[in-house]
Amino acid sequence: MNPSTKPLPDEPAATQRAAPPEGARAGLGQALRQLIGQRTDAIDTPALVIDLDAMERNLTRMAEFTRKHGVRLRPHAKMHKSAALARLQMQAGAVGVCVQKTAEAEALAAGGVTDIYISNEVIALPKLRRVAALAQALAARQGRLAIAVDSLDGVARLAEAMAGSAAVIDVFVEIDVGQGRCGVVPGEAALVLAQAIGRHAPLRFAGLQAYHGRAQHLRTVQQRREAIAIAVDDVTYTRRLIEAAGIPVDLVTGAGTGTFVLEAASGVYGELQAGSFLFMDADYAKNERDAAQPQFEHALFVKTQVISVGADHAVCDAGHKSHAIDSGLPLVHALEPGYELTYLNGGDEHGVLRAAGANDRLPELGRMLWLIPGHCDPTVNLHDHLIGVRGGLLHGTVERIIRVDARGALT
Repeated sequence: MNPSTKPLPDEPAATQRAAPPEGARAGLGQALRQLIGQRTDAIDTPALVIDLDAMERNLTRMAEFTRKHGVRLRPHAKMHKSAALARLQMQAGAVGVCVQKTAEAEALAAGGVTDIYISNEVIALPKLRRVAALAQALAARQGRLAIAVDSLDGVARLAEAMAGSAAVIDVFVEIDVGQGRCGVVPGEAALVLAQAIGRHAPLRFAGLQAYHGRAQHLRTVQQRREAIAIAVDDVTYTRRLIEAAGIPVDLVTGAGTGTFVLEAASGVYGELQAGSFLFMDADYAKNERDAAQPQFEHALFVKTQVISVGADHAVCDAGHKSHAIDSGLPLVHALEPGYELTYLNGGDEHGVLRAAGANDRLPELGRMLWLIPGHCDPTVNLHDHLIGVRGGLLHGTVERIIRVDARGALT
């Protein structure tokens, strides 16, 4: 079935997270549920809103792309932090999801997600014991947990935490293919780690983690092609070295929304970790589009209202507390001709709006506006709920309230 014809999956009653703390947060969820069936103008501001139609088109296009190219999709759920959206992605063909934090994995597992990859290093023994407990819990539900390592000490600590467990955890060796963050140097160091993993019964060497984060936001297609070509060479060399030692490399996983067409075409990567394609933020929209990439639409918006109007500017009620600014200020979604606006820094609670051109007008007091966040991941983490709208931002209706299950899951 086409995912655009499916409703978002309901929260599984047996696996729901504990209710949020008493007080304003719990009350907010109850108040938002009363919006279901109402027009979008009933949504109070500022609020984080999903255009469900656009999101589902993005989901369908990515599913079609991965099927056509014979690669697996394991989208990054750190982007939306929602078990309901993770389950929707898996219904559309994703094999599972990635996260970066143990707490994110726990929150999504509690929400019914059964195939999770912590694509990050976990070193603290208390957290590793949580990893081991989660691996055991998922195995009992015929699920799977995987994790990344980039050090012998990391392998030893993971093995210590998993000792005595009936579960097996899949372990990927992370190599640094250009991000300059985590990962060992491609080649011999990765082989040493793969061999070390094989010496511990609860651990299974699952392949290579090779994500080039820096390449995702290189603006031109040519820049991204050059960066991923180097990454593919590094992966190919490392894989051959490990396999020459008699250790199968079953999977190479990586890629993001900016480069996944290149990893898919490489013949080396078998799994794509792109996540932001589902919502498409303002920063990714600045990239020159690769002709081979599906056309994704903006689907995540901050609804805001004009609360003050001056002679040459207007002010809205969505400041930095409602959207992240690490990748730049948000764009103002075009309302209609003659109303193009530029969003300027107004501080924590305010955004300053100016007419983009000489012929553009300022919005009137009380006007509702829609902002496209610069970076979707940290923007979502600022909100407890996502409001799903069907039928367009201006004239649609609220269909769904989606909990941000892993909001603040930092450990």
